[in-house]
Amino acid sequence: MKSKKISMMSLALIALSAPARFANAHEGHAHESYAAGEPGDATKPARIVQVTMVEADGKMLFLPNRIEIKKDEQVKFMLRNNGELDHEFILGTTAENLKHAESMKKNPDMEHDDPNGRRLAPKRTDQIVWRFTQVGEFEYSCLIPGHREAGMIGTIVVK
Repeated sequence: MKSKKISMMSLALIALSAPARFANAHEGHAHESYAAGEPGDATKPARIVQVTMVEADGKMLFLPNRIEIKKDEQVKFMLRNNGELDHEFILGTTAENLKHAESMKKNPDMEHDDPNGRRLAPKRTDQIVWRFTQVGEFEYSCLIPGHREAGMIGTIVVK
């Protein structure tokens, strides 16, 4: 009976510690805060911005590749991958995305379903609701190895 109590207690401790362990499961993805703002509230009004991912003439692009936003504005990014390859939309600073890109080189099949990023299969759609609480210049980029280098970078200017 005593061994059963210990094993049940051990299971309870493992279960309670799992969220903390898996919160940092892959380096570069555990975000307590974001330089570009914060996840938005999908129940509140938001400006809709369509962002399309494409491949054309040996380049990989976001359309549009520049967006201007007002500080404290909430935006619903409607993401569409019109390409033939998987693509990502990762919102952050250039420094954050470059660091994240290095970890992607080690794990190129890493899936994203973070508040500030999504990975989309060809011909798929998704969305991100984001509130820009900081003035500055930010970016969205595809961090699948080779894609950023092929042109998949967009700029967000928050005024």
